[in-house]
Amino acid sequence: MVHTKLRRQQVSDAKRFYEILSNPNFIYWTTKPKSVADERRWLLNNTGKKRKNTDHNFSIICAGCLVGAAGIKIYPHTPYIGEIGYFVDEAYWGKGIAPQAVRILEKIGFSKLGLVRIEIRMNIKNKASEMVAIKAGYKKEGLLRKAFKHGDKYIDEYLYAKVK
Repeated sequence: MVHTKLRRQQVSDAKRFYEILSNPNFIYWTTKPKSVADERRWLLNNTGKKRKNTDHNFSIICAGCLVGAAGIKIYPHTPYIGEIGYFVDEAYWGKGIAPQAVRILEKIGFSKLGLVRIEIRMNIKNKASEMVAIKAGYKKEGLLRKAFKHGDKYIDEYLYAKVK
């Protein structure tokens, strides 16, 4: 297993994130930047999102390399619940990086952000993401039918969660 650490995202991460997310094998990550400039604009908004306590986004670092990202989204109407999302460069898939990142985020969510519940939702076809949730100790709570809209399609999701 590769040692994983998280650091706050930086605007300079834009090029690397664009490279990772532009991979045609990334079929379940639905929000893809159109350009490096587009990704840079998204990253510039992180400070405001953190200040509003709606998004806490981190870069995943392994052996000094930027290999992905992970974050916690908190919705204003349920400030005690966080939703974790993550992505890892294909070259690092299957190395236990995402479950480590989820565990680190979980500690941040429960201890620093005061969350009492953390959720992970994924497309029901995304078996790798489901394995990440299971390896990180999350419990499957159910199937959310047509829970996510991508383009003109509605996608079913699994809901995994952990409570404090």
